[in-house]
Amino acid sequence: MVAIAAGLHHSLALREDGTVWAWGYNINGQLGDGTSASRNVPAPVGGLTGVTKIAAGCNHNLALVGPPSGGTKPTSGNAVRAWGYNATGQLGDNSTINRYTPVDTQGIWLGGVSQIAAGCNHSLAVTDSDNRLKTWGQNTSGQLGDGTTDYRITPVPVPGIKGVQLVAGGREHTLVLLGDNTVRSWGANGSGQLGNGTTAESSTPVTALTALTGVDKIAAPVGGDFSLAN
Repeated sequence: MVAIAAGLHHSLALREDGTVWAWGYNINGQLGDGTSASRNVPAPVGGLTGVTKIAAGCNHNLALVGPPSGGTKPTSGNAVRAWGYNATGQLGDNSTINRYTPVDTQGIWLGGVSQIAAGCNHSLAVTDSDNRLKTWGQNTSGQLGDGTTDYRITPVPVPGIKGVQLVAGGREHTLVLLGDNTVRSWGANGSGQLGNGTTAESSTPVTALTALTGVDKIAAPVGGDFSLAN
């Protein structure tokens, strides 16, 4: 195993052969095996090979893989596949239908993807060519960072954010670490999780406290309302 990820009630493991295995709760298809039967031992996610990174939301998952299985294929770079719960568009396949096997996230692969992350019901990807951020899914508190609270069923760019080094998604907020080792955040903030000295939510990026410099790691739990930086 080379990577692991955990949702609310399910788990993922990435093997060195590029396959993904899943176990736990499965009512929304989050195990990706084509069923809604929960499993207490790992089983392979159907149709996934060549995976390099994985991410788990509350009840959905993302995998960073090679070119998508259909439609316009990229000339280079990676693509995103997703499965599980999709009521708020967090799979990015232009629908709100739960998927029991992986589907292609639309409009994200052109130019390639270098990183993926998942909040509880929203998803994030960093583009490979320019280290910009695209987001999709639930946006109740502005966690997509596009200046609205509209849900997005396909990826949209976060204006003004570039040079992203790391990205993390919380329950309803998002963090990015930029190339200058500072942190930007947006979304829900009732517990001060944006770190900007207020409890006001923001649908556009704000700067975490100016004292927070020299950061090289960030994290936010998918079911939590707090943030971490090192």
